[in-house]
Amino acid sequence: MPAADLILLADIVHTLGRDGRAPTAVAIAGGLIAATGDRSDAREWRGPHTEVLDLGSAAIMPGLVDGHFHPVMGIGMTRGADLTGVRTLDDLRAALARTVPRDGWVEGWGLDTNAFGDVPVTNAPIVEVLGPDVLAVIQVFDAHSAIASPRVLALAGIVGPREFASGASIVCDADGRPTGHLLEMEATALLDEVMPADEPSDRRTRLRDLLRAMAATGLTGANAMDFEDDSAELFAALEDEGDLPIRWRCAPFVNPGVDADGLAAVVDLQRTGGRRWRVDGAKFMIDGVIDVGTAWLDEPDAHGESTACLWPDPDEYRAAVRHLVAAGVPIVTHAIGDAGIRYVLDTFEGITRVSAVPHRMEHLETMPSDLLARFAALDVTASMQPNHCSHFTRADGDDNWSRRLGATRAGRAFRVRDLHDRGARIALGSDWPIASYDPRGIIASARLRRPAGSYDVEPIVPSQTLTARMALEGYTTAAAASAGEGDRAGRIVPGMPADLSAFALDPLAADPDEFAESPVPLTVVGGTVTHRS
Repeated sequence: MPAADLILLADIVHTLGRDGRAPTAVAIAGGLIAATGDRSDAREWRGPHTEVLDLGSAAIMPGLVDGHFHPVMGIGMTRGADLTGVRTLDDLRAALARTVPRDGWVEGWGLDTNAFGDVPVTNAPIVEVLGPDVLAVIQVFDAHSAIASPRVLALAGIVGPREFASGASIVCDADGRPTGHLLEMEATALLDEVMPADEPSDRRTRLRDLLRAMAATGLTGANAMDFEDDSAELFAALEDEGDLPIRWRCAPFVNPGVDADGLAAVVDLQRTGGRRWRVDGAKFMIDGVIDVGTAWLDEPDAHGESTACLWPDPDEYRAAVRHLVAAGVPIVTHAIGDAGIRYVLDTFEGITRVSAVPHRMEHLETMPSDLLARFAALDVTASMQPNHCSHFTRADGDDNWSRRLGATRAGRAFRVRDLHDRGARIALGSDWPIASYDPRGIIASARLRRPAGSYDVEPIVPSQTLTARMALEGYTTAAAASAGEGDRAGRIVPGMPADLSAFALDPLAADPDEFAESPVPLTVVGGTVTHRS
Protein backbone atom coordinates (compact mmCIF):
# COMPACT_ATOMS: atom_id res chain seq x y z
CA MET A 1 0.00 0.00 0.00
CA PRO A 2 1.17 3.61 -0.50
CA ALA A 3 2.32 5.57 2.52
CA ALA A 4 -0.52 6.59 4.81
CA ASP A 5 -1.58 10.20 5.19
CA LEU A 6 -2.70 9.57 8.76
CA ILE A 7 -2.18 6.71 11.22
CA LEU A 8 -4.30 6.39 14.34
CA LEU A 9 -3.21 4.23 17.26
CA ALA A 10 -5.47 3.31 20.17
CA ASP A 11 -5.91 0.52 22.68
CA ILE A 12 -9.45 -0.12 21.42
CA VAL A 13 -10.69 -0.05 17.82
CA HIS A 14 -14.24 -1.19 17.20
CA THR A 15 -14.31 -1.89 13.48
CA LEU A 16 -17.87 -3.30 13.59
CA GLY A 17 -16.62 -5.46 10.73
CA ARG A 18 -17.75 -9.01 10.17
CA ASP A 19 -14.38 -10.67 10.80
CA GLY A 20 -14.36 -9.91 14.52
CA ARG A 21 -10.85 -8.47 14.46
CA ALA A 22 -9.75 -6.07 17.19
CA PRO A 23 -6.91 -3.95 15.74
CA THR A 24 -5.05 -1.21 17.55
CA ALA A 25 -3.92 0.74 14.48
CA VAL A 26 -5.70 2.27 11.50
CA ALA A 27 -4.02 3.62 8.37
CA ILE A 28 -5.76 6.30 6.26
CA ALA A 29 -4.80 7.30 2.72
CA GLY A 30 -6.69 9.37 0.17
CA GLY A 31 -9.63 9.81 2.52
CA LEU A 32 -10.20 6.05 2.85
CA ILE A 33 -9.30 3.34 5.34
CA ALA A 34 -6.13 1.86 3.87
CA ALA A 35 -5.32 -0.82 6.44
CA THR A 36 -5.98 -2.02 9.97
CA GLY A 37 -3.58 -3.93 12.17
CA ASP A 38 -1.48 -3.79 15.29
CA ARG A 39 0.69 -0.95 16.49
CA SER A 40 3.74 -2.76 15.14
CA ASP A 41 2.25 -2.63 11.63
CA ALA A 42 2.28 1.15 11.67
CA ARG A 43 5.99 1.24 10.87
CA GLU A 44 5.31 -0.28 7.46
CA TRP A 45 2.59 2.25 6.67
CA ARG A 46 4.61 5.38 7.40
CA GLY A 47 6.05 7.76 4.86
CA PRO A 48 7.92 11.05 5.18
CA HIS A 49 4.69 13.05 5.45
CA THR A 50 2.54 10.66 7.49
CA GLU A 51 0.95 12.08 10.61
CA VAL A 52 0.77 9.60 13.49
CA LEU A 53 -1.63 10.17 16.38
CA ASP A 54 -1.49 7.87 19.38
CA LEU A 55 -4.72 8.13 21.35
CA GLY A 56 -3.56 5.78 24.09
CA SER A 57 -6.43 4.12 25.96
CA ALA A 58 -9.14 5.78 23.84
CA ALA A 59 -11.67 3.86 21.75
CA ILE A 60 -11.97 4.45 18.00
CA MET A 61 -15.11 3.49 16.10
CA PRO A 62 -16.82 4.24 12.79
CA GLY A 63 -17.96 7.84 12.58
CA LEU A 64 -21.29 8.50 14.31
CA VAL A 65 -24.16 9.68 12.10
CA ASP A 66 -27.24 11.43 13.51
CA GLY A 67 -30.39 9.97 11.97
CA HIS A 68 -32.64 13.04 12.23
CA PHE A 69 -31.49 16.66 12.35
CA HIS A 70 -32.70 20.14 11.34
CA PRO A 71 -29.54 22.18 10.77
CA VAL A 72 -30.80 25.15 8.76
CA MET A 73 -34.32 25.26 10.16
CA GLY A 74 -32.73 24.85 13.59
CA ILE A 75 -30.44 27.86 13.41
CA GLY A 76 -33.54 29.96 12.75
CA MET A 77 -35.51 28.36 15.57
CA THR A 78 -32.82 28.73 18.24
CA ARG A 79 -32.61 32.50 18.36
CA GLY A 80 -32.89 34.23 21.71
CA ALA A 81 -33.09 32.65 25.16
CA ASP A 82 -32.47 28.94 25.61
CA LEU A 83 -35.51 27.75 27.57
CA THR A 84 -34.71 24.04 27.51
CA GLY A 85 -34.00 24.12 31.25
CA VAL A 86 -37.38 25.65 32.19
CA ARG A 87 -39.44 23.27 34.32
CA THR A 88 -42.06 25.52 35.97
CA LEU A 89 -43.94 28.72 35.23
CA ASP A 90 -41.75 30.49 37.79
CA ASP A 91 -38.70 29.31 35.82
CA LEU A 92 -40.28 30.72 32.67
CA ARG A 93 -41.05 34.08 34.27
CA ALA A 94 -37.48 34.33 35.57
CA ALA A 95 -36.05 33.45 32.15
CA LEU A 96 -38.23 36.05 30.42
CA ALA A 97 -37.12 38.70 32.89
CA ARG A 98 -33.47 37.96 32.03
CA THR A 99 -33.92 37.91 28.26
CA VAL A 100 -32.27 40.72 26.32
CA PRO A 101 -34.29 41.92 23.30
CA ARG A 102 -32.76 41.62 19.83
CA ASP A 103 -33.81 44.42 17.49
CA GLY A 104 -36.70 45.12 19.83
CA TRP A 105 -37.87 41.48 19.91
CA VAL A 106 -37.79 39.03 22.80
CA GLU A 107 -37.32 35.48 21.56
CA GLY A 108 -36.95 32.12 23.24
CA TRP A 109 -36.78 28.49 22.15
CA GLY A 110 -37.00 24.94 23.45
CA LEU A 111 -39.80 25.51 25.98
CA ASP A 112 -41.28 22.27 27.34
CA THR A 113 -44.96 23.05 27.86
CA ASN A 114 -45.05 20.64 30.80
CA ALA A 115 -43.91 23.77 32.64
CA PHE A 116 -47.53 24.98 32.47
CA GLY A 117 -48.75 21.95 34.41
CA ASP A 118 -52.56 21.91 34.42
CA VAL A 119 -52.76 25.56 33.30
CA PRO A 120 -53.57 26.17 29.61
CA VAL A 121 -50.63 27.16 27.45
CA THR A 122 -51.08 30.87 26.73
CA ASN A 123 -49.07 34.09 26.45
CA ALA A 124 -50.06 35.08 30.00
CA PRO A 125 -46.51 34.67 31.43
CA ILE A 126 -45.16 36.96 28.69
CA VAL A 127 -47.74 39.63 29.52
CA GLU A 128 -47.16 39.29 33.27
CA VAL A 129 -43.42 39.79 33.01
CA LEU A 130 -42.94 42.00 29.95
CA GLY A 131 -46.31 43.67 29.43
CA PRO A 132 -48.86 43.44 26.58
CA ASP A 133 -46.95 45.67 24.16
CA VAL A 134 -43.75 43.63 23.95
CA LEU A 135 -42.79 41.92 20.71
CA ALA A 136 -42.20 38.36 21.93
CA VAL A 137 -42.26 34.87 20.42
CA ILE A 138 -41.41 31.58 22.14
CA GLN A 139 -40.70 28.49 20.06
CA VAL A 140 -42.03 25.41 21.85
CA PHE A 141 -39.67 22.43 22.10
CA ASP A 142 -41.71 20.22 19.75
CA ALA A 143 -41.20 22.61 16.77
CA HIS A 144 -44.91 22.20 16.04
CA SER A 145 -46.15 25.16 18.08
CA ALA A 146 -45.25 28.62 19.29
CA ILE A 147 -46.44 31.24 21.77
CA ALA A 148 -46.77 34.86 20.66
CA SER A 149 -47.43 38.03 22.63
CA PRO A 150 -50.62 40.06 21.98
CA ARG A 151 -48.73 42.68 20.00
CA VAL A 152 -47.17 40.07 17.69
CA LEU A 153 -50.59 38.51 17.14
CA ALA A 154 -51.92 41.91 16.13
CA LEU A 155 -48.99 42.51 13.74
CA ALA A 156 -49.63 39.14 12.12
CA GLY A 157 -53.33 39.90 11.76
CA ILE A 158 -54.30 37.06 14.09
CA VAL A 159 -57.54 38.16 15.74
CA GLY A 160 -59.49 34.92 15.97
CA PRO A 161 -59.71 31.32 14.77
CA ARG A 162 -58.81 30.41 11.18
CA GLU A 163 -59.27 27.48 8.88
CA PHE A 164 -56.11 25.83 7.55
CA ALA A 165 -55.68 23.13 4.93
CA SER A 166 -53.62 21.02 7.34
CA GLY A 167 -54.25 20.28 11.00
CA ALA A 168 -52.93 23.70 12.07
CA SER A 169 -54.94 25.97 14.33
CA ILE A 170 -54.94 29.17 16.34
CA VAL A 171 -55.96 28.38 19.89
CA CYS A 172 -58.70 30.70 21.14
CA ASP A 173 -60.50 31.12 24.45
CA ALA A 174 -64.23 30.69 24.99
CA ASP A 175 -64.84 34.17 23.60
CA GLY A 176 -62.91 33.49 20.40
CA ARG A 177 -59.85 35.54 21.39
CA PRO A 178 -56.42 34.08 20.50
CA THR A 179 -54.52 32.88 23.55
CA GLY A 180 -51.16 33.26 21.83
CA HIS A 181 -50.71 29.50 21.33
CA LEU A 182 -50.36 28.54 17.65
CA LEU A 183 -50.31 24.91 16.54
CA GLU A 184 -48.54 23.44 13.50
CA MET A 185 -46.60 25.06 10.71
CA GLU A 186 -49.34 26.76 8.73
CA ALA A 187 -50.25 28.74 11.84
CA THR A 188 -46.73 29.44 13.11
CA ALA A 189 -45.71 30.56 9.61
CA LEU A 190 -47.89 33.63 10.14
CA LEU A 191 -45.36 34.74 12.75
CA ASP A 192 -42.45 34.33 10.33
CA GLU A 193 -44.00 36.97 8.09
CA VAL A 194 -43.61 39.68 10.74
CA MET A 195 -40.51 38.58 12.66
CA PRO A 196 -37.12 40.08 11.75
CA ALA A 197 -35.03 37.88 9.45
CA ASP A 198 -31.42 36.96 10.13
CA GLU A 199 -28.73 38.48 7.98
CA PRO A 200 -27.23 35.88 5.59
CA SER A 201 -23.81 36.39 7.16
CA ASP A 202 -25.26 35.67 10.61
CA ARG A 203 -26.86 32.47 9.34
CA ARG A 204 -23.57 31.33 7.82
CA THR A 205 -21.75 32.00 11.08
CA ARG A 206 -24.36 30.16 13.14
CA LEU A 207 -24.38 27.16 10.82
CA ARG A 208 -20.56 27.04 10.78
CA ASP A 209 -20.48 27.15 14.59
CA LEU A 210 -23.13 24.44 14.79
CA LEU A 211 -21.22 22.06 12.51
CA ARG A 212 -18.00 22.57 14.46
CA ALA A 213 -19.79 21.93 17.74
CA MET A 214 -21.32 18.76 16.31
CA ALA A 215 -17.90 17.48 15.30
CA ALA A 216 -16.68 18.13 18.84
CA THR A 217 -19.20 15.58 20.13
CA GLY A 218 -17.94 12.86 17.78
CA LEU A 219 -20.49 13.28 14.99
CA THR A 220 -19.24 12.81 11.43
CA GLY A 221 -22.55 12.98 9.56
CA ALA A 222 -26.25 13.66 9.87
CA ASN A 223 -29.55 13.43 8.02
CA ALA A 224 -31.12 16.85 7.46
CA MET A 225 -34.89 16.49 7.63
CA ASP A 226 -35.58 19.66 5.69
CA PHE A 227 -34.01 21.73 2.95
CA GLU A 228 -34.80 25.38 3.63
CA ASP A 229 -34.88 28.02 0.92
CA ASP A 230 -31.28 29.01 1.59
CA SER A 231 -29.88 25.57 2.55
CA ALA A 232 -28.01 25.05 -0.72
CA GLU A 233 -26.64 28.58 -0.59
CA LEU A 234 -25.45 28.15 3.01
CA PHE A 235 -23.79 24.78 2.46
CA ALA A 236 -22.13 26.04 -0.73
CA ALA A 237 -20.89 29.20 0.99
CA LEU A 238 -19.33 27.18 3.81
CA GLU A 239 -17.71 24.81 1.31
CA ASP A 240 -16.17 27.83 -0.40
CA GLU A 241 -14.29 28.31 2.88
CA GLY A 242 -13.26 24.65 3.19
CA ASP A 243 -14.68 21.19 3.69
CA LEU A 244 -17.67 20.82 6.00
CA PRO A 245 -16.83 19.07 9.27
CA ILE A 246 -20.05 17.02 8.94
CA ARG A 247 -21.48 15.05 5.99
CA TRP A 248 -25.16 15.76 5.20
CA ARG A 249 -27.98 13.89 3.45
CA CYS A 250 -30.90 16.28 2.99
CA ALA A 251 -34.59 15.53 2.42
CA PRO A 252 -36.70 18.55 1.37
CA PHE A 253 -40.22 18.91 2.76
CA VAL A 254 -43.25 17.79 0.75
CA ASN A 255 -46.25 19.52 2.29
CA PRO A 256 -50.00 18.91 1.96
CA GLY A 257 -51.37 20.54 -1.16
CA VAL A 258 -48.24 19.91 -3.22
CA ASP A 259 -48.93 19.99 -6.98
CA ALA A 260 -47.20 18.44 -9.97
CA ASP A 261 -44.72 21.31 -10.23
CA GLY A 262 -43.84 20.96 -6.56
CA LEU A 263 -43.17 17.25 -6.93
CA ALA A 264 -41.07 17.90 -10.05
CA ALA A 265 -39.01 20.41 -8.05
CA VAL A 266 -38.32 17.79 -5.39
CA VAL A 267 -37.16 15.34 -8.06
CA ASP A 268 -34.89 18.00 -9.59
CA LEU A 269 -33.37 18.76 -6.19
CA GLN A 270 -32.07 15.19 -5.98
CA ARG A 271 -29.28 16.32 -8.32
CA THR A 272 -28.14 18.99 -5.85
CA GLY A 273 -25.01 18.55 -3.78
CA GLY A 274 -21.49 19.49 -2.86
CA ARG A 275 -18.39 17.74 -1.58
CA ARG A 276 -19.94 16.71 1.72
CA TRP A 277 -23.65 17.32 1.26
CA ARG A 278 -26.34 16.09 -1.07
CA VAL A 279 -30.10 15.99 -1.43
CA ASP A 280 -31.23 12.37 -1.23
CA GLY A 281 -34.87 11.90 -0.31
CA ALA A 282 -38.15 13.66 0.39
CA LYS A 283 -39.59 14.43 3.83
CA PHE A 284 -43.32 14.01 4.50
CA MET A 285 -45.35 14.40 7.67
CA ILE A 286 -48.41 12.19 8.04
CA ASP A 287 -49.37 13.76 11.37
CA GLY A 288 -48.32 16.34 13.93
CA VAL A 289 -47.46 15.60 17.57
CA ILE A 290 -49.25 14.08 20.53
CA ASP A 291 -48.22 16.97 22.78
CA VAL A 292 -50.55 19.49 21.07
CA GLY A 293 -53.24 17.10 19.87
CA THR A 294 -52.27 16.95 16.19
CA ALA A 295 -51.01 13.35 15.95
CA TRP A 296 -53.10 10.74 14.11
CA LEU A 297 -54.36 8.14 16.59
CA ASP A 298 -56.68 5.19 16.20
CA GLU A 299 -58.72 6.61 19.11
CA PRO A 300 -58.90 10.25 20.30
CA ASP A 301 -56.62 11.41 23.09
CA ALA A 302 -57.91 12.49 26.51
CA HIS A 303 -58.86 15.90 25.06
CA GLY A 304 -60.76 14.36 22.15
CA GLU A 305 -57.93 15.40 19.81
CA SER A 306 -55.31 13.74 17.58
CA THR A 307 -57.93 12.14 15.36
CA ALA A 308 -56.91 13.19 11.84
CA CYS A 309 -54.16 12.97 9.25
CA LEU A 310 -52.14 16.15 8.69
CA TRP A 311 -53.07 15.80 5.01
CA PRO A 312 -56.76 16.74 4.63
CA ASP A 313 -57.03 13.94 2.08
CA PRO A 314 -54.63 11.10 3.02
CA ASP A 315 -54.89 9.69 -0.49
CA GLU A 316 -53.00 12.76 -1.72
CA TYR A 317 -50.08 11.75 0.53
CA ARG A 318 -50.17 8.27 -0.98
CA ALA A 319 -50.28 9.63 -4.53
CA ALA A 320 -47.34 11.98 -3.90
CA VAL A 321 -45.31 9.16 -2.37
CA ARG A 322 -45.99 6.89 -5.35
CA HIS A 323 -44.99 9.63 -7.79
CA LEU A 324 -41.66 10.26 -6.06
CA VAL A 325 -40.88 6.58 -5.52
CA ALA A 326 -41.37 5.98 -9.25
CA ALA A 327 -38.81 8.74 -9.86
CA GLY A 328 -36.30 6.96 -7.60
CA VAL A 329 -36.67 9.25 -4.58
CA PRO A 330 -36.39 7.58 -1.15
CA ILE A 331 -39.22 8.57 1.21
CA VAL A 332 -38.94 9.81 4.77
CA THR A 333 -42.18 10.16 6.75
CA HIS A 334 -42.74 11.67 10.18
CA ALA A 335 -45.30 9.33 11.80
CA ILE A 336 -46.03 9.56 15.51
CA GLY A 337 -49.50 8.16 16.19
CA ASP A 338 -50.62 4.56 15.70
CA ALA A 339 -53.09 5.40 12.91
CA GLY A 340 -50.47 7.45 11.07
CA ILE A 341 -47.84 4.72 11.39
CA ARG A 342 -50.28 2.12 10.04
CA TYR A 343 -51.27 4.30 7.09
CA VAL A 344 -47.65 4.87 6.08
CA LEU A 345 -46.83 1.16 6.35
CA ASP A 346 -49.88 0.38 4.22
CA THR A 347 -48.63 2.93 1.67
CA PHE A 348 -45.16 1.35 1.49
CA GLU A 349 -46.65 -2.11 1.17
CA GLY A 350 -48.38 -1.16 -2.06
CA ILE A 351 -45.38 0.25 -3.94
CA THR A 352 -42.15 -1.11 -5.41
CA ARG A 353 -39.00 0.68 -4.33
CA VAL A 354 -36.76 1.91 -7.13
CA SER A 355 -34.03 3.59 -5.11
CA ALA A 356 -31.35 1.54 -3.35
CA VAL A 357 -32.05 3.64 -0.25
CA PRO A 358 -34.71 2.11 2.02
CA HIS A 359 -37.73 4.19 2.91
CA ARG A 360 -37.92 5.28 6.52
CA MET A 361 -40.27 6.48 9.23
CA GLU A 362 -39.44 8.98 11.94
CA HIS A 363 -40.32 9.11 15.66
CA LEU A 364 -42.84 6.22 16.02
CA GLU A 365 -43.96 7.31 19.47
CA THR A 366 -46.83 4.91 20.22
CA MET A 367 -47.99 1.82 18.35
CA PRO A 368 -49.61 -1.56 19.01
CA SER A 369 -47.73 -4.83 18.65
CA ASP A 370 -49.31 -5.80 15.33
CA LEU A 371 -47.31 -3.08 13.55
CA LEU A 372 -43.85 -4.01 14.83
CA ALA A 373 -42.92 -6.87 12.50
CA ARG A 374 -44.04 -4.97 9.41
CA PHE A 375 -40.96 -2.71 9.50
CA ALA A 376 -38.57 -5.59 8.82
CA ALA A 377 -41.00 -7.24 6.40
CA LEU A 378 -41.20 -4.05 4.31
CA ASP A 379 -37.51 -3.10 4.82
CA VAL A 380 -38.50 0.25 6.33
CA THR A 381 -35.98 1.95 8.61
CA ALA A 382 -37.27 2.91 12.05
CA SER A 383 -35.60 6.25 12.85
CA MET A 384 -35.99 7.07 16.55
CA GLN A 385 -34.78 9.64 19.05
CA PRO A 386 -34.19 8.25 22.58
CA ASN A 387 -34.11 11.71 24.17
CA HIS A 388 -37.71 12.36 23.14
CA CYS A 389 -38.74 9.58 25.49
CA SER A 390 -36.26 10.12 28.30
CA HIS A 391 -36.48 13.91 28.46
CA PHE A 392 -40.12 14.76 27.73
CA THR A 393 -42.09 11.92 29.34
CA ARG A 394 -42.18 10.55 32.89
CA ALA A 395 -42.49 7.04 34.25
CA ASP A 396 -45.38 8.03 36.54
CA GLY A 397 -47.38 9.30 33.56
CA ASP A 398 -47.64 12.82 34.99
CA ASP A 399 -46.64 14.60 31.81
CA ASN A 400 -48.68 16.09 29.00
CA TRP A 401 -47.77 13.37 26.45
CA SER A 402 -48.69 10.51 28.79
CA ARG A 403 -51.86 12.11 30.15
CA ARG A 404 -53.15 12.71 26.64
CA LEU A 405 -52.60 9.08 25.67
CA GLY A 406 -53.62 7.30 28.85
CA ALA A 407 -51.80 4.42 30.52
CA THR A 408 -52.26 1.79 27.80
CA ARG A 409 -50.96 3.82 24.87
CA ALA A 410 -48.28 5.53 26.99
CA GLY A 411 -47.13 2.02 27.92
CA ARG A 412 -46.30 1.55 24.22
CA ALA A 413 -43.86 4.44 24.35
CA PHE A 414 -41.03 4.51 21.84
CA ARG A 415 -40.80 0.73 21.33
CA VAL A 416 -37.27 0.73 20.00
CA ARG A 417 -36.22 -2.60 21.55
CA ASP A 418 -39.37 -4.37 20.39
CA LEU A 419 -38.72 -3.11 16.86
CA HIS A 420 -35.10 -4.21 17.01
CA ASP A 421 -35.98 -7.67 18.32
CA ARG A 422 -38.42 -8.13 15.43
CA GLY A 423 -35.69 -7.44 12.92
CA ALA A 424 -36.20 -3.74 12.18
CA ARG A 425 -33.29 -1.53 11.17
CA ILE A 426 -32.94 1.13 13.89
CA ALA A 427 -31.31 4.49 13.16
CA LEU A 428 -30.79 6.74 16.17
CA GLY A 429 -30.62 10.53 16.27
CA SER A 430 -31.58 13.73 18.03
CA ASP A 431 -34.15 15.73 16.05
CA TRP A 432 -32.16 18.84 16.99
CA PRO A 433 -33.19 21.50 17.98
CA ILE A 434 -36.00 19.56 19.66
CA ALA A 435 -33.41 17.71 21.76
CA SER A 436 -29.66 17.83 22.29
CA TYR A 437 -27.59 16.37 19.45
CA ASP A 438 -24.76 15.05 21.64
CA PRO A 439 -24.57 11.34 20.70
CA ARG A 440 -22.96 10.42 24.01
CA GLY A 441 -26.06 11.43 25.96
CA ILE A 442 -28.40 9.89 23.37
CA ILE A 443 -26.57 6.55 23.46
CA ALA A 444 -26.82 6.66 27.25
CA SER A 445 -30.56 7.46 27.08
CA ALA A 446 -31.11 4.55 24.71
CA ARG A 447 -29.54 2.24 27.27
CA LEU A 448 -31.15 3.80 30.36
CA ARG A 449 -34.58 5.15 29.22
CA ARG A 450 -33.86 8.18 31.39
CA PRO A 451 -31.57 11.22 31.09
CA ALA A 452 -27.90 10.44 31.62
CA GLY A 453 -26.74 11.51 35.06
CA SER A 454 -30.27 11.66 36.47
CA TYR A 455 -29.86 8.72 38.82
CA ASP A 456 -33.03 9.51 40.75
CA VAL A 457 -35.28 9.47 37.64
CA GLU A 458 -37.30 6.31 37.07
CA PRO A 459 -36.81 4.75 33.60
CA ILE A 460 -39.69 5.05 31.13
CA VAL A 461 -40.85 1.59 29.98
CA PRO A 462 -37.47 0.00 30.84
CA SER A 463 -38.23 -3.09 28.76
CA GLN A 464 -37.32 -0.95 25.72
CA THR A 465 -33.67 -0.36 26.67
CA LEU A 466 -31.03 -1.11 24.05
CA THR A 467 -27.72 -2.79 24.71
CA ALA A 468 -24.55 -0.77 24.23
CA ARG A 469 -23.85 -2.59 20.96
CA MET A 470 -27.35 -1.93 19.62
CA ALA A 471 -27.09 1.77 20.46
CA LEU A 472 -23.68 2.10 18.77
CA GLU A 473 -24.97 0.29 15.68
CA GLY A 474 -27.86 2.78 15.53
CA TYR A 475 -25.27 5.50 14.85
CA THR A 476 -22.92 3.48 12.62
CA THR A 477 -23.76 0.29 10.70
CA ALA A 478 -27.53 0.84 10.79
CA ALA A 479 -27.07 4.49 9.87
CA ALA A 480 -25.06 3.44 6.82
CA ALA A 481 -27.61 0.78 5.83
CA SER A 482 -30.45 3.29 6.16
CA ALA A 483 -28.65 5.45 3.58
CA GLY A 484 -28.24 2.50 1.21
CA GLU A 485 -24.52 2.36 2.04
CA GLY A 486 -24.32 -0.70 4.27
CA ASP A 487 -21.73 -2.35 2.02
CA ARG A 488 -19.47 0.69 1.74
CA ALA A 489 -19.70 2.74 4.96
CA GLY A 490 -20.33 2.49 8.69
CA ARG A 491 -17.41 0.16 9.48
CA ILE A 492 -13.62 0.43 9.77
CA VAL A 493 -12.72 -1.75 6.83
CA PRO A 494 -10.12 -1.06 4.12
CA GLY A 495 -11.67 0.78 1.20
CA MET A 496 -14.41 2.45 3.24
CA PRO A 497 -14.49 6.22 3.96
CA ALA A 498 -12.23 7.27 6.78
CA ASP A 499 -14.98 8.72 8.96
CA LEU A 500 -14.02 7.97 12.56
CA SER A 501 -15.03 8.96 16.08
CA ALA A 502 -12.81 8.54 19.14
CA PHE A 503 -13.88 8.67 22.77
CA ALA A 504 -11.82 8.51 25.93
CA LEU A 505 -14.25 5.88 27.26
CA ASP A 506 -15.33 2.75 25.43
CA PRO A 507 -19.09 2.99 24.72
CA LEU A 508 -19.35 -0.81 24.72
CA ALA A 509 -17.77 -1.20 28.16
CA ALA A 510 -18.24 2.05 30.09
CA ASP A 511 -21.15 2.80 32.40
CA PRO A 512 -23.65 4.73 30.23
CA ASP A 513 -23.90 7.63 32.68
CA GLU A 514 -20.12 7.94 32.60
CA PHE A 515 -19.90 7.57 28.82
CA ALA A 516 -22.25 10.55 28.44
CA GLU A 517 -19.43 12.66 29.95
CA SER A 518 -16.61 11.04 27.98
CA PRO A 519 -14.02 13.38 26.44
CA VAL A 520 -13.83 13.32 22.63
CA PRO A 521 -10.15 13.38 21.67
CA LEU A 522 -10.62 13.14 17.91
CA THR A 523 -13.14 13.22 15.06
CA VAL A 524 -12.13 12.44 11.48
CA VAL A 525 -14.16 12.90 8.27
CA GLY A 526 -12.80 11.72 4.95
CA GLY A 527 -9.36 11.28 6.50
CA THR A 528 -9.29 14.90 7.71
CA VAL A 529 -9.28 15.77 11.40
CA THR A 530 -12.40 17.88 12.05
CA HIS A 531 -12.05 17.99 15.83
CA ARG A 532 -9.04 17.50 18.09
CA SER A 533 -9.13 18.13 21.82
